[in-house]
Amino acid sequence: MNARTENLMLGLDDLVAEVAHARRHETLGRLALLCYCELKPWARHAEEERLAQLAWALSTRGVPESRKLFLQRIDVVIQELEEVCRRSARTEAADLLLAARSH
Repeated sequence: MNARTENLMLGLDDLVAEVAHARRHETLGRLALLCYCELKPWARHAEEERLAQLAWALSTRGVPESRKLFLQRIDVVIQELEEVCRRSARTEAADLLLAARSH
């Protein structure tokens, strides 16, 4: 594994931990900040364009009408992050995200 790939995977692990924690505790502001400031740039750098687009769309859409609607939108982003983890052989990370969404 080259240094770039290793750094991307370490970044992915950090993001997963932060996103899972924020989702479990339904910390909406933290989830929004993570999507725009950390998840989107990571996804672009990792060439995960679908994830980058979903994170960007979440950040640029109007304010959700309810907490429930925001969580539904964030769960779509988290599902894509789960898929990225599975493709990257980070199954434990994907399972952590799934558990956070199911909480």
